[in-house]
Amino acid sequence: MDSENGAAHDGPETASESVAEVLDERLSLAVFDIDGVLADVRHRLHYVTSRPKDWGRFFRAAPLDPPLPEGVDAVRTAKRAGHGIVYLTGRPEWCRADTEWWLKEHGLPDGPLYMRDNSDRRPAGMTKVWRLRQLSRKHRIDAFVDDDVAVVEAVRNAGFRVLHAQWMGSDTNGADSSPAAPGKSREGGQTAQDVLFEIQEEHPRT
Repeated sequence: MDSENGAAHDGPETASESVAEVLDERLSLAVFDIDGVLADVRHRLHYVTSRPKDWGRFFRAAPLDPPLPEGVDAVRTAKRAGHGIVYLTGRPEWCRADTEWWLKEHGLPDGPLYMRDNSDRRPAGMTKVWRLRQLSRKHRIDAFVDDDVAVVEAVRNAGFRVLHAQWMGSDTNGADSSPAAPGKSREGGQTAQDVLFEIQEEHPRT
């Protein structure tokens, strides 16, 4: 439900709708989340672990994210194996230019980028399952990679093969209540995955 006008969403209404056509229908797909999978967001978590939360500055700092080597390697490996690459993120649509720049800057393979509509406040698990089902109408989806435990469970329950990315804290199993791993943010009593879960489940207040 759109909390601003009460209208129900059938699916994300983003500028990325048409780019699915660039994918060869013969390709099987590997689908990747960005934050916590490809991009290390820990340097900007302080914007949303204090009050008031500054969602605008949090997302505007995204171009400074260091790449996560494990995630980058996974994308490149999937590309070499002949998969079509798709990026599926909970970032709002207004971050598109920065996100596209970041992917190119760090040498990630080309692929459609699907983002959350600026007015879409549904849980990330719901929006990502919807998108995967749309993609699966024309393509076999061989892998979906995400760090959010709630998204991982929702996508797995929908029947898709999932790799749970845990390289920002591999001993946590992605649990929101898990203790912080060495080098993992614990600002404001929250782990990096706590904060990412909140970001992905609630529309950013920008």
